[in-house]
Amino acid sequence: MLPSVYLETTVVSYLAARPSRDPLIADYQQITRDWWRTAAQHFTLFASELVVLEISAGDPYAARDRLALLGGVKLLDPSAAADRLTKQLLDHGAVPRKAAEDAVHIAIAATNGVDYLVTWNLKHIANEAQRSKIERACLELGYIPAKIRTPKGLMEEHYGGTRN
Repeated sequence: MLPSVYLETTVVSYLAARPSRDPLIADYQQITRDWWRTAAQHFTLFASELVVLEISAGDPYAARDRLALLGGVKLLDPSAAADRLTKQLLDHGAVPRKAAEDAVHIAIAATNGVDYLVTWNLKHIANEAQRSKIERACLELGYIPAKIRTPKGLMEEHYGGTRN
């Protein structure tokens, strides 16, 4: 059985975006593309209706390109359990209330037993300072939190490097 991955919105956005002139963002985009080329061979990929909603926003042509990337990705349904965990994450300060959607991503991944949540959101999701709070909030409700990784971190963990 392949490990499961929840694709957070930033990953899809980086995949579909025009190459950035910012060297750091351009590097993230290339790493994401490198990971994506073989991701479906190594992982079972998931997203959620929230991801679909977020990538549907903005320019309709760009939204179409982002949505096309989710063609073979299974969507996880929201649930009462995910709602409870979202509230727990916000109440514990694991995710700031102004970033409630980020807590929803974490909650959907955890309540569905997904192995990894892949994101470039370093502020509220892949934030080492918040990781223990996220884990504690999940565990208190009986959920094993998804391991939060960037595409680069996931490649290093699974492939031993950042390029395929």
